Amino acid sequence: MLSAPRHGEPASGLLYLHGFNSGLGSPKLRLMVRAGEALGLACAAPQLPHRPEAALALAEEALGALGPRPLLVGSSLGGFLASCLAERHGHAAVLINPALRPAALMADWIGEDFVNDHTGEAFRLTVAHREALLAMTPERLTPEHYLLLLGTADEALDCREAFAAYRGAATLLHPGGDHAFTALADYLPAVLAWGGHRLTPSQAASLVRALEQEAPSGDTMGIDND
Repeated sequence: MLSAPRHGEPASGLLYLHGFNSGLGSPKLRLMVRAGEALGLACAAPQLPHRPEAALALAEEALGALGPRPLLVGSSLGGFLASCLAERHGHAAVLINPALRPAALMADWIGEDFVNDHTGEAFRLTVAHREALLAMTPERLTPEHYLLLLGTADEALDCREAFAAYRGAATLLHPGGDHAFTALADYLPAVLAWGGHRLTPSQAASLVRALEQEAPSGDTMGIDND
């Protein structure tokens, strides 16, 4: 079962990479970091800049504090970045509704202005963003590195494309799951097991309750972006 810890040496740390225009306030990010900390893992979840090459450099820099076998977890564009690092370094990775060809996706957004709700930063997508993403795209994907969490009702990305691109990778399909994958708490045992650690469903539920108690009024773990 995918909720049973993988054989071999367990992950020495956890790196979470959020998606496009998201940030440190993401409920998925907070949940993953809290889960890693509950298991005594060193955790990193940097606020990624909007420039893809800068985001990848910051993520790679964060690996230095996570020991020799970090577990990478990335959502959407963060899943793409996690794939770049997994292929570069051979690390295990969990990808949540990963962006496959972000350069093509963002081509339609060139010239659009964005504001990051987490940081307040305003920026415009340019041709340089697309070119950086093209240059970063791995030439091949190694299925053995990955566990995929795919929502079948993802409104932003077609889960069938990810399933095909990572063919042979361990995969969990969440029926009716959206792009935000708000059911992440239900899959936490499988996520941590991919890194060789055991987290029980009751422990995962306790983490969610604790985070909801800490959250501002009206905020829940079921509300998320990338």
